[in-house]
Amino acid sequence: MHSDGSALQRLSRYECLTLMASVPVGRIIYTWRALPAVDLVNFALDEGDIVIRTDGGGKLAAATRGAVVAFEADQVDLADQSGWSVTAIGPSREVADPGELARLRTLGLSRGPRENETTSSASRRSC
Repeated sequence: MHSDGSALQRLSRYECLTLMASVPVGRIIYTWRALPAVDLVNFALDEGDIVIRTDGGGKLAAATRGAVVAFEADQVDLADQSGWSVTAIGPSREVADPGELARLRTLGLSRGPRENETTSSASRRSC
């Protein structure tokens, strides 16, 4: 959705992906120990999938593996009092195939601040 200041507007999938591609950081929203959790993550888009890198043994990887998650990216211009926000919801999956991992590494996705060994997670989500 997009707000022109008076109302939200529904955007097409293409418009959502274009906006998301314009920012490097988003938020992944998931469930951790039966409570909602939100983490800032670096991300990239790959053919409509949102790709993040996670520590394979970390809580984010464990909590999101095979779960339905939400992802949000946004941008705000405080001077103009305008902005946009895109929220996508869908199932996540761990990427374990060596060929797919090698291809995803070419996206140039940087590691997050707390990552050690890295795996990738990808999710096809609806906007």
